[in-house]
Amino acid sequence: MDPRTLTPAFRALRLCLHLLMAGLLVLAAVRAHSPAGTALAVAVGAVYAAGSLIPAVGRSQRAAACWLAVLGLAWLALLCATPEALWLAFPLYFLQLHLLPVRWSLPAVALTAGAAILSYVGHGAALNPGVFIGPLLGGAVAVATVLGYQALYRESERRRRLIEELIATRAELAAAERHAGTLAERERLAREIHDTLAQGLSSIQLLLRAAERALPTGSPAAGHIDRARQAAQDNLAEARRFVRALTPPDLEHGSLAAALERLCEPGAGPRARFSVSGTPVELPTPYEVALLRIAQSALGNTVRHAGADRAEITLSFMDDAVALDVVDDGRGFDPEAVRPAADGEGFGLPAMRSRAESLGGTFTVESAPGQGTAVAVTLPLPAGGAA
Repeated sequence: MDPRTLTPAFRALRLCLHLLMAGLLVLAAVRAHSPAGTALAVAVGAVYAAGSLIPAVGRSQRAAACWLAVLGLAWLALLCATPEALWLAFPLYFLQLHLLPVRWSLPAVALTAGAAILSYVGHGAALNPGVFIGPLLGGAVAVATVLGYQALYRESERRRRLIEELIATRAELAAAERHAGTLAERERLAREIHDTLAQGLSSIQLLLRAAERALPTGSPAAGHIDRARQAAQDNLAEARRFVRALTPPDLEHGSLAAALERLCEPGAGPRARFSVSGTPVELPTPYEVALLRIAQSALGNTVRHAGADRAEITLSFMDDAVALDVVDDGRGFDPEAVRPAADGEGFGLPAMRSRAESLGGTFTVESAPGQGTAVAVTLPLPAGGAA
């Protein structure tokens, strides 16, 4: 394992393992009572130290297995020299469980415990239950400790990743809310400018034109009225420019029909089709915004709630009105059941209805469980065309 990735708890455990191994090697060297035993203890220590210094041991299972094999052979040689070396089996358990996969580490622990028991018996020690229970119990404790720590570490990592995902999702939601709030404010300002300033200037221009016609030809006041009417016309054009600048991005680079057709492009939802009926005419910006938002909301409901295979959006231009229909073949619902949800929930129907009614239009929903859904909105065309 790369030392830079170790947690403080794991660093402490590794330090304890180093100290345990060093202490047991010193004990084995002292109790060996022979130069060969001392030399073998030093050899085992050198092999162990080499594993800590070689980076590949912590990064590659193949390198770790080779190192453990050499360390195990050196330990077996030390076992033949002194029975005190059997205590080294305990740190070996932890090394095997940490560096090897479970399918290899468990047999390695079992073999290490068996070698410790056989070496103790081979040195002529009297047989007693402790000879077998000690190494076996130590191996069981090591297995439970390492596997338990690994399970806790995996759970901790899973929670850490989950927290990171939640933080990222919260940031995305906050950005989406800010974006939605910006778009809503743009639409509100565009609607206010259109419904108040632009309409007022248009009315002033009409009144001035009527006053100009009522004056005698050549009247000195006619020139002032003409300049006033021109100023009103210039300011009306400026107000319309502001309204266009505040148009949603979907309408900035194309018509309403093009924006609705883009909604039907293939995606994760049902197959959608767009069609236009009648002769298209230029619509006021608030009309285009309202129809686009209603279509987006209705199609969004189809994706989230309807489970539909097909959907169709139809934009119809009539002599005195424009209509939008969004129809799907989904599971449907009971409109009466969601009508009381006037807080903005309930499939977004209240918000769509409010948009239509704010422009003097009508909004209807036809649906029944298992029979799909049809959303229809009709807006009366303003006299004199787009304002």
